[in-house]
Amino acid sequence: MSKCVFCKGDTETGLATFTVDLGKCVVVVRNVPADICTQCGEAYYSTEVTQRLYKIAQTLQENMTEVAVVNYQSVA
Repeated sequence: MSKCVFCKGDTETGLATFTVDLGKCVVVVRNVPADICTQCGEAYYSTEVTQRLYKIAQTLQENMTEVAVVNYQSVA
């Protein structure tokens, strides 16, 4: 368990929703493994998960024009 950099609350393992606006489209990835602050809800992703999120967003940006909502387990 680690501390949140914003509110100093404790974090616990869970699933989060990652959202990024890429200009021509918005990508929402649900059920992403993360450490989540129990106090403020801020999500922290491991390096491996962050790299996968980048690849997912890049792939969807090339193929989508508006909004893409995907489940992490099905695209990671």
